[in-house]
Amino acid sequence: MRRYSATYFVGQSLKGLWKNGVMTFASILVLLSCLVVMGSFSALVVNINQNMENLGVVNKIVTFIDAEKTEEEISAIYQTVTSFPGVSSVEYISKPQALEEEKAKLAESGYANLVDSLNEENNPYRASFTITYTSDASLADLQYKLEQVEGIDRVKCYADLAETVNSVKNGIAFVLSWFMITLFVVSIFVIINTIKLAVYARRNEITVMRYIGATGSFITIPFIIEGIIIGLVASVGAFFVQKGMYLYIFRLFGTDYGIIRVIPFADLSTPLLAAFLVLGVVTGIVGSCISLRKYLKA
Repeated sequence: MRRYSATYFVGQSLKGLWKNGVMTFASILVLLSCLVVMGSFSALVVNINQNMENLGVVNKIVTFIDAEKTEEEISAIYQTVTSFPGVSSVEYISKPQALEEEKAKLAESGYANLVDSLNEENNPYRASFTITYTSDASLADLQYKLEQVEGIDRVKCYADLAETVNSVKNGIAFVLSWFMITLFVVSIFVIINTIKLAVYARRNEITVMRYIGATGSFITIPFIIEGIIIGLVASVGAFFVQKGMYLYIFRLFGTDYGIIRVIPFADLSTPLLAAFLVLGVVTGIVGSCISLRKYLKA
């Protein structure tokens, strides 16, 4: 076996894939589809979580302070709020800070002119506390206590919205997870049959090699490389398909709407490509090993 280089094994693998071109193409297509479904679901979940954080709907309550309250009174309200059980942290946002944050958000969306005329003298925004709570179990009690605090004008809780978004996300996760599992099993099955066809086409050659003392690894390495090549091609193809789909969605939502924030693909590309490569190669190797198990046992 030492006389044979890696080029020999790769060459034998490419020949096997070419001889079974239809099954090779089917293996790549099915595995590619599985990876795209997985990537789409993952990107969707990441974007949902990011938008929930941007909107402040993750374990947060916003309380608006009465416009007549002084800084000393606001400080006293702060002390009261932080003493409540279940409160993890409290962030104070002053009136000037609220105006600046709104200007920044509108500027990103291309609507900065809407607040150009606003300044500290005619600032319509009020000071507020953004409260992060520790558990949903204590939410109702905490919300009631906040509504009773003198100086808090309004309490805005995003629990219902967060619960709805989470329910939708979990529903999507359930459907796509089963769909992905089905495609993954089909991918393994198609790869197994592709390798089996290659083994069958070379059955006489394999028999001769067994008789002259060829080791099991020498026989199986080209077929395992076939599975790896299928996984690599499917992974790279899935990455570019995913990139095209994602950039289309990004152009659709990332620039036309100010509420929805789509994460740039560059922030997801590296972990996505790495995940595709690992899953693609592992799937190819597993499929090859299953189809060759009788040779590996010999």
